[in-house]
Amino acid sequence: MNVNTDAEECNANKAQEANSDELIMAQEKAIESEIAENCCLVGPRLELTRLSDEYSSEDLIYQQKIADLQENYLFIRKTRPDGNCFFRAFTFKYFEYLLNDKQELNRFWPIAEQSKEQIVKQGYTEYTIEDFYDMFMDILKRISEGMTLEELIQLFNEQSSDFIVCYIRLITSVHLQRESDFFSNFIEGHRTVVEFCKQEVEPMYKESDHIHIIALTTVFKVGVRIVYMDRGAEGKINTHDFGIDDNSSQTPKVFLLYRPGHYDILYPKD
Repeated sequence: MNVNTDAEECNANKAQEANSDELIMAQEKAIESEIAENCCLVGPRLELTRLSDEYSSEDLIYQQKIADLQENYLFIRKTRPDGNCFFRAFTFKYFEYLLNDKQELNRFWPIAEQSKEQIVKQGYTEYTIEDFYDMFMDILKRISEGMTLEELIQLFNEQSSDFIVCYIRLITSVHLQRESDFFSNFIEGHRTVVEFCKQEVEPMYKESDHIHIIALTTVFKVGVRIVYMDRGAEGKINTHDFGIDDNSSQTPKVFLLYRPGHYDILYPKD
């Protein structure tokens, strides 16, 4: 047995694996950079007809679903596909709604104001979340003072708006943990709710699923309608409302379009 040869071969394999990992990381960074260069964090409002240009005219499934979508919606506002799209799309659209509804802003204000206390009660250090909370409340204050839509769009396209996304993720995580007896039934992989939150909710760039949406809409008491557009056999879109009781007459305040792995903002017809 040649120990030196085996050791050299082992070292060569490790070096090759390291190089492979570096190449993968470099490729991921290149993709992220390309997305950042070509996609706004929150884009302009576009006519829904623009969606048709993203699919081949021969792609009958999606063309039929876009036609079905146009029955009830006029515009779309796209968000960057970076894993934060649900939280960013939800928060921007809800804040956009608050620009024109002082009564809703007054209802939501104490929920927002008490959010830091709830997070600290769950065991998070206050000074680590202070900046996130301050920015969150500052935006609400500016909305109450007459912030314009253009100013809101500009703010959400600054990289510092990630503070808002991060804070909304924390709020979601805390609710999941506080209601762990309920939410543990929906977590796969023998993970605890705390483990799930540390791995799938709190980290930036992690995609969201129904469990995130249920938690956030419950905390904020805000109705959200998700419109699903995928390759289901039927040429019709499916919708699901979150944060609204089945027997309630409440209508959603936020409308989002879900295409596999990504959320954008929808604007319904009046």
